[in-house]
Amino acid sequence: MSDVGQQLLSGALSGLATTVCLQPFDLLKTRLQQGDGRVGMPRSHSSVLLGTTKEIVRQNGLKGLWRGTVPSLVRNVPGVALYMTGVTQLRAFLARSTYFGRVQKAGDKGNGSGSVLPTLTSQGNLLAGATTRVAVGFLLNPFSVLKARYESNVYAYESLSGALVSIARQGPAELLRGFLASSLRDAPYAGLFIVFYEAIKRETSHLIPPTSGAKSTFIHGASAASAGAIATLVTHPFDVVKTKIQVRSEERYHGFLKTVATIWRQRGVAGYFDGASLRLSRKILSSAIGWAVYEGVLIFLWK
Repeated sequence: MSDVGQQLLSGALSGLATTVCLQPFDLLKTRLQQGDGRVGMPRSHSSVLLGTTKEIVRQNGLKGLWRGTVPSLVRNVPGVALYMTGVTQLRAFLARSTYFGRVQKAGDKGNGSGSVLPTLTSQGNLLAGATTRVAVGFLLNPFSVLKARYESNVYAYESLSGALVSIARQGPAELLRGFLASSLRDAPYAGLFIVFYEAIKRETSHLIPPTSGAKSTFIHGASAASAGAIATLVTHPFDVVKTKIQVRSEERYHGFLKTVATIWRQRGVAGYFDGASLRLSRKILSSAIGWAVYEGVLIFLWK
């Protein structure tokens, strides 16, 4: 199997593992973000979350928390595979550059963290992560719209194919709905994630030498979780805007700036952080699981 084939397989397994394990986080986050915001809301965020969870379980049982898993898999398995393969290939290309390639210093372990990924400067990692994430997001944006609407309770879709046809009939603009907000969220998120992931992984390897597969997996997972937390907090407001645009059909949610203004009028600063704890929890876990699986499978295949 070629390097690209191994990377695609590793990425697909990573996307499968994170999606199946963490779908309830995505579902609840979408439900919290989909509201119009003008209706009076309980002050306690935890009470809203608990009430939403109870309502879903009451209506559909525990399996209701996994609603939208199929469209999530359709979006995330190829999405994660393409992203991780793309970012690895782009990093390998940039590593040959004298500007983006990270120069090894005396005593520097470089990829001594047990990683099999190319080593770049912070600028190279930022560029590789942001560029790849936006490109993959553009290709799969129709499935992002489908995923968001399937997870919401605003649309009563009876089948995955019927939902996709319904969205497609509304034209290209509907298929690309929320892409600007997604890009403003994903580009800095992916870029910052790779920068912090590599930096934390490099420093952690000095404290915990990766002398075994278990230690390498721990370093990758812990580094990814930490990087995911930082990048998520910085970019969460764009996630709220993206969800509103993709789920709500009212005129006040048509367009990025119009949606930003609507959230500000209705909820103030707090409105831009709806579902932040869920997304943060989800990103920490998905980053830890996803990158540990991705690098672990690659190491296994290459050995």
